[in-house]
Amino acid sequence: MNLLILGDIMGPSGRKVLKSNLEEIIKEKKIDFTIINGENAADDGKGITREIASDFFKIGVDVITSGNHIWDKKETVAFIGEEKRLLRPANLVEGSPGNGYGSYLCKNKKYKVSVINLMGNVFMRKTNDAFLVAQSLQSKIKLKKNSDFIVVDFHGEITSEKNAIGHFYDGKATAVVGTHTHIPTADSRILSKGTAYQTDIGMCGDYDSVIGMNKENSLMKFLKNKSSKNHFPANGLGTLSGLIVEADNNTGLAINVERFIRGGVLNN
Repeated sequence: MNLLILGDIMGPSGRKVLKSNLEEIIKEKKIDFTIINGENAADDGKGITREIASDFFKIGVDVITSGNHIWDKKETVAFIGEEKRLLRPANLVEGSPGNGYGSYLCKNKKYKVSVINLMGNVFMRKTNDAFLVAQSLQSKIKLKKNSDFIVVDFHGEITSEKNAIGHFYDGKATAVVGTHTHIPTADSRILSKGTAYQTDIGMCGDYDSVIGMNKENSLMKFLKNKSSKNHFPANGLGTLSGLIVEADNNTGLAINVERFIRGGVLNN
């Protein structure tokens, strides 16, 4: 089983580089299942629309995860309940629309992949305790008992939370990846009990920017320049950033990881 997990799709640049490359990558790398984080995919880099989600599924995305920007487009509240392939963090407040996890058949229909979306508690919007929710979910979603493979997207601000959730799931999930900071970390590896891990898999978008936002305007905001505008995405050449995990079909655990970066300034 080959899993492709891509970081936050950032604005038009991220959508463009994904659309231009995903189908070729799926063929080239023999990808069986593709997960992206889509919470920044809208034109302004905040939220996701029904149309954008639909376009992602058409080009080969199997599941879209999200994070703190999931409700930035009002229409998402209305359609997320019916679109089971779009997830919001499982530890949002009780009664939130949609689902925080789900199980899906891979492209060859032979294996079931469960995807869990969690959000950190430090420096993020108010959520239920991520670790207690994760503990509860472990009793519902068990590797090789009711799911062939399990992938966790932990959308968090700080590295310690992400590192800890990786060890919490070690041996109990196929892969744990961090999202949200838009900067890929260089620690992709297989943990001691067999779970693939990377603290943050970065973003898919224009890296000639400040975490995906226009760099000139961002600098003006840091310098307290009153002529600065609200943040808006940089729209230059995009880079795809994420992780490819090869997993054992018998155990559901990782046997190889490849930090995946293609295109744009990071590729040069």
